[in-house]
Amino acid sequence: MPDIVIVASAFGADAIRRDGHRAWLASAATAGASAFEVRRELFNAEEDAAPDALNKLGEAIDALGMWSVWSTPQALYTAEGALDLDALRVALAEGEALGARFVKLQLGGFAHEAGGAAIAACLRGANIRLVVENGQMKEGGRLAQFVGLFAALKREGYPDVLGMTFDIGNWQWPGEAPLEAARQLAPHVEYIHCKAVTGEGARRFAVAPAADDPVCAAVLPLLPHHVPRGIEFPFDTARLQADASRHVAWLAAA
Repeated sequence: MPDIVIVASAFGADAIRRDGHRAWLASAATAGASAFEVRRELFNAEEDAAPDALNKLGEAIDALGMWSVWSTPQALYTAEGALDLDALRVALAEGEALGARFVKLQLGGFAHEAGGAAIAACLRGANIRLVVENGQMKEGGRLAQFVGLFAALKREGYPDVLGMTFDIGNWQWPGEAPLEAARQLAPHVEYIHCKAVTGEGARRFAVAPAADDPVCAAVLPLLPHHVPRGIEFPFDTARLQADASRHVAWLAAA
């Protein structure tokens, strides 16, 4: 079965900001998660992202038998389409301080040139895997951008320099079809974010998928079964630990 990652925000963004990531690690481990995704945007203070602080957080995750994902809201490409090497270097340094298996960035404004050689040079010697995620905005959330990115990397001779975090729910914000995205991007997917979506337009919200959720049921079989699956929907706060355990078991078997 695939490893199941609990994304910190599943315990509630306000709770993570209030208590810190470390306060929720034991709950994730007790629920049966294999890994924990640390979200930079949920840190209360900049010093929480200092190397020593990240190293201690990573050690706490490791001590509970889990591995980690480092997630940053920064984008790999600027709004003008240029590769943002500064953002990549910072994210890599922070992810390595945490001891993360993956470092996850948003795609941003990728247009035509991927800069595969520069990405490869930046990653040289790094013990971490770079993945880019489809976001909720049109910039960085369009299927054509991701198809273009992997085509450009192949053209430049660096087809495997990075992978993709496929967020099933996020496609729906910019109006893309998750099923078609899965058909076209499955070979590049190395991590999956699972959530359902409720609401319309800009007022959409992540929710737990129903047992018979048609989108998850259609998309998951098209994606690699062995890659980690992340829970990125909020748990029921009235029975948080039981709900976390139930959804870890459900997603592992889905």
